[in-house]
Amino acid sequence: MMNRRIILLVFLLTLPLLSRAFDFGLVVDQGTEYGGSGYDGSFAYSLNLSPWFSFLLDEKCDIYISAGLETTYRDKWIFMPELLRTEFSFYPGNLEIKAGRMYHSTPLGFVARGLFDGARVLLYSEAGTFSVGAWYTGLLYKKRADIAMTPGEKTAYAEEVYFDYLSDTYFAPRRFVWALGWEHLSLGTEVPLQVRLSLLGQCDLTGEDEKLHSQYATAKVSLPVNMFSFDLGGCVELIQDEGDVGTAFAAELEAAVVLPTALQSRLSLLARYSTGGLAGDRRVVAFRPLTTETQGEILQTELSGITTVSLDYISRLHNTFSAGLTSSYFIRNDLKTYWGYPVSSGTVDGYFLGNEFFARLLWSPFSDIHVNLGGGMFLPSMGNADSKADVKWRVELKLVLSL
Repeated sequence: MMNRRIILLVFLLTLPLLSRAFDFGLVVDQGTEYGGSGYDGSFAYSLNLSPWFSFLLDEKCDIYISAGLETTYRDKWIFMPELLRTEFSFYPGNLEIKAGRMYHSTPLGFVARGLFDGARVLLYSEAGTFSVGAWYTGLLYKKRADIAMTPGEKTAYAEEVYFDYLSDTYFAPRRFVWALGWEHLSLGTEVPLQVRLSLLGQCDLTGEDEKLHSQYATAKVSLPVNMFSFDLGGCVELIQDEGDVGTAFAAELEAAVVLPTALQSRLSLLARYSTGGLAGDRRVVAFRPLTTETQGEILQTELSGITTVSLDYISRLHNTFSAGLTSSYFIRNDLKTYWGYPVSSGTVDGYFLGNEFFARLLWSPFSDIHVNLGGGMFLPSMGNADSKADVKWRVELKLVLSL
């Protein structure tokens, strides 16, 4: 009886604080798709429920907690729980200190981007924003982390999760990640030049004899000029793999223009490049990002050893309705690194994989409702790697509700 009174007293004393500083919500993200290659297709469905909670402790402290339950169907039903962004934030003066499971990205997102467990400190000053962070990846859900830097990790990523063997099948590879960063969003007086610099490194903690460590120096410069915007970025990677040291490179160039038409329209050109394994040269090796970001909506290939050139057009036809079309061409930079679709055998000597077209319709009648209808195809016939390979295609419908 006494314990109940104590609990009731604590609840009544904290109720005003919670009612003032407590917020919560739910994001419902579901989608269905049908696709395949040639005349063969398959159906898939996914539903993601992501509740979130936010606590404002005082003017300098807050806590954010979110989780997810993913339900997917592709030949069979799979249910997967996950802890999402969950962090404690403290704001003393011009500092920002975060600890927990947080989002982090390098200036070039395809190098490293996603959720990481650890801590980060940001210093805001007139000279720019300085940051330092340290994280561990071994407690993340492997599909969310997208860390697959070695052949063994790629095999483990593709394996099904078994809850009887959770520690061996659920978690991402064990790696320690550190990062230093600096960015200035208004460098220059007359020209609004934006500069982002980052140093990032990862250490293999898997316990295996053959370890892979890597370090990345990344830079990105952005220049908005009236209706135009230009972005140029590059990355130099040092890789230590089985005692061998190699260097890899990646780059990104994007130019966009807001068209002066009656409809609000934007046209952009995006080009990405990364080194592959050059025959007879062990100094220049295939680029290996920390997290895998697939290129293309249909092909969905890794960037390593690939050049992509994409032209994207999107137009707002109505306040609640937009339409877009993207054309992306894929080129192998060498004949050693990439052997995925549409390449069918090790004897293929063509560099040009083909072109992908993807169209989408976006409808958002309210700020918390988004409907996305998309579809496209990849045409190997527009390349010479394997021009006779079957066409790969997919149509999809997605609905996102924020409650």
